[in-house]
Amino acid sequence: MPAEPPADPTKYRRILLKVSGEVLMGEQGYGIDMKTVDTVAAAIKRAVESGVQMCLVIGGGNIFRGLSKAAGDMDRATADHMGMLATVMNALAMQAALEKIGVQTRVQSALTMNAVAEPYIRRRALRHLEKGRVVIFAAGVGAPFFTTDSGAALRAAEMGCDALLKGTSVDGVYTADPKKDASATRYERLTYQDVLAKDLRVMDASAIAMMRDAGIPIVVFSIRGEGSLRRVLNGEGPFTVISGQV
Repeated sequence: MPAEPPADPTKYRRILLKVSGEVLMGEQGYGIDMKTVDTVAAAIKRAVESGVQMCLVIGGGNIFRGLSKAAGDMDRATADHMGMLATVMNALAMQAALEKIGVQTRVQSALTMNAVAEPYIRRRALRHLEKGRVVIFAAGVGAPFFTTDSGAALRAAEMGCDALLKGTSVDGVYTADPKKDASATRYERLTYQDVLAKDLRVMDASAIAMMRDAGIPIVVFSIRGEGSLRRVLNGEGPFTVISGQV
């Protein structure tokens, strides 16, 4: 099988890749499917080898989500802290997969847990990126009532990323849920205001507003497809771009 052509390093210099926790389930109904994690790790390695500086935020929905039936009548702050711990578990799984294939990686957690991760320190994270390491940001923003989308937007702004890539199980933003509505159509481009006005819920409103204020485009794509990350980095394949102008 011929090797994939590398990503174009002139398209993006530094990106933040937000991977939904549900992606890491693979075909399972719960937890972490290491085969899927390995596939995502391999795609990240190819991007890094092409010269793209990469940082990651991984959701925790495959293990526990504060706003879920599993949380029951638990108070929101406690449930959200449990969700943050789920993102740390996913971050460690991704770190193991990346290091296994030779990619230097650091996990930085917004919650202090020195035994397994560095504390989040902006300047240290920037230095890791400059050295070609992949930095995985875990535990969201370290406070309840904020989603991992908000955490991803915040870290993308702090790291000075050229784009926030949201890798999901759907290849873009649709007029309706394509899994439930066969007539749903995919948007090629949207403005931040379009997303907020249409209540498209691709990311929470605070994350969209933060990216709007920072002027960082959001690219929504399916990370499940073979070579999908490379194609997006090259501006190819199906995806939706959310930016300040259409």
